[in-house]
Amino acid sequence: MKDKNIKDLVATLLQVQKQEDMLDLLKGLLTLGELEEIARRLQIVKLLKAGMSQREIAEKLKVGIATITRGSKEIKQGRFSKI
Repeated sequence: MKDKNIKDLVATLLQVQKQEDMLDLLKGLLTLGELEEIARRLQIVKLLKAGMSQREIAEKLKVGIATITRGSKEIKQGRFSKI
């Protein structure tokens, strides 16, 4: 992926101010499956930060431990500090 394209995506997302406009943009850019996967990954991060165990998250969200472990590693590297 080109860094310029990613920066353009981020700039575009930051311009959207209304929730319904953001949802419209995301539905236009992503398939329903992609949108659901991103939303699920966000929930994984939030549940990890709330102290829920990886096993509990896997059962609750019906995801594999590897997906949760990836989120956990990203948290340990300092990502998601604003969530």
